[in-house]
Amino acid sequence: MKPHTLKKTMTIPAIRSLIAAIIPLFLTVASYAQADPTRAWSLLKAGSEEKNSSLRLAAVRVLGLIPDDPNAVELAEKALNDPNALVRAAAATALGQMHASGADAALKQALKDKQLRVVMAAAHSLRLLNDPACYDAYYAILTGERKNDTSMIAQEMTILHDPKQLAEMGFNEGIGYVPFAGMGWEAVQTIMKDRKSGAAAKAALISALATDPDARTGKLLVAASQSDNWVLRVATLEAIAKRGDPSLLPNIKQRVADPKRQVRYTAAAAVIHLTDLANARAITRASVVISAPSAAEGDGEAQATSTVTQIPK
Repeated sequence: MKPHTLKKTMTIPAIRSLIAAIIPLFLTVASYAQADPTRAWSLLKAGSEEKNSSLRLAAVRVLGLIPDDPNAVELAEKALNDPNALVRAAAATALGQMHASGADAALKQALKDKQLRVVMAAAHSLRLLNDPACYDAYYAILTGERKNDTSMIAQEMTILHDPKQLAEMGFNEGIGYVPFAGMGWEAVQTIMKDRKSGAAAKAALISALATDPDARTGKLLVAASQSDNWVLRVATLEAIAKRGDPSLLPNIKQRVADPKRQVRYTAAAAVIHLTDLANARAITRASVVISAPSAAEGDGEAQATSTVTQIPK
């Protein structure tokens, strides 16, 4: 039917009948729109309280899909106390995915969990929230030692006394942290072959420690760059490059001659980046020294010397 024909056939009574039919439809849709979220929350709440831990896990895991919602945060924080470690880990992960900035305290408390997967999930979420407490956890898990007495990591956490727990962490626990896909199928095969050593988890921890400002972590990364596992060497060199600390440059130059080509490429990129940073900082310091006398007009050489001694190394 053509548009102009429709105009002719739609009489006023017909239009009124159409409107009368549409209004109830809109009201029904509006009713469902209001009812559906209520039913959905009831469903998730009931799921998080199921006796079956697999069902609780399924309900808690999807909370990360609901950002900026206090109800989701409340359910996830409650699930951090679940008797099942998998559910607690899912809750910690969800809080990070929804970027629940107000959940820092609850996540830090989760760092004291005795189960590694829960601590790792909490640490990763804290990292997403830009909370430096995550680095203490990564360091402790990777080395088996706490950084200091103020660390949130519990002294009695199993991993500190039983490193085998790290080796038991599989490929799935590490894949979310390290971009293995970008390293190719060969990297995936290497990780799977080295599964007993916990290579996937170690690579994840190394990657996460890239931005830890603690000097001890820099030394730890240098040591890890000597690993027998080439994927770990790549992960470490990437972390050192992202760290942006030129003082580590002398310790990685030899990796440019690494027997594994992927490692050589990564080392080359890291050397170039850190060298650029070192040169840029040297130019900045030189500029400050040169401009110091002109900035101190009338104060003479003594003022210029004073300015130079304040330049950070």
